[in-house]
Amino acid sequence: MTYRYAVERTDRSALASGQVLRSAPGFPGFPVRLASELFQRAAVHVGRTSVRLWDPCCGSGYLATVLGLLHRERITSVRATDIDPDAVGLAARNLRLLTAEGLAEREGELRRAARDFGRPSYVERAEDARGLARGLAEAGGDLSHEAAVADVFTLTEPVSADLVVTDVPYGDMTHWSGEVPGSDPMGATLASLGRVLPPEAVIVITARTRRVALPEGVRALERVKIGNRAAALVRARDLAS
Repeated sequence: MTYRYAVERTDRSALASGQVLRSAPGFPGFPVRLASELFQRAAVHVGRTSVRLWDPCCGSGYLATVLGLLHRERITSVRATDIDPDAVGLAARNLRLLTAEGLAEREGELRRAARDFGRPSYVERAEDARGLARGLAEAGGDLSHEAAVADVFTLTEPVSADLVVTDVPYGDMTHWSGEVPGSDPMGATLASLGRVLPPEAVIVITARTRRVALPEGVRALERVKIGNRAAALVRARDLAS
């Protein structure tokens, strides 16, 4: 079954890439409302009041951090991994925004930039950081998080996560790295995740494509399509070989 993306009207401008969250060339963001939509759909399939979240192709950590800020009340921990050490370094800085201390540091950094460079827009960004800190506190406070270097194709140790949300490389701004097995990196990614996740975990995998191709015999729990992005929701136990 394919679902069309339903537009939310809530203002999420504070979460735009480069506003409070840090960005860098070559590390794209992700549509905030779509991220929230996918998380909420997947959480229904997980069937738990709280989840441990993991993004195994995290890039800058933007997607994992946004979900942590948006859904703090539903998330108990956030894990972000990537094969690129530079990406993981940036992800760690963004994941620090899942704490009051990290948001306070970011607010101070933006206020200093506004003062030193005469950029009024930085004052607005600093106020956004303060607003995110208030929201985080109201939703449950600091969120446990971890950023680490890991190759998604060579995972061997079990990962304690209930929900995976990841946007895989699509050949424009981002590319697959490491020892890509065969000619189907998407299928290899799913197979690897199926080996290390708990059987009941739910995986949301997205890409800029018309339709996410799943391994033969694997049925999606749901499919979502918006613009040039497609997503598939699958159960980990259906991928285990």
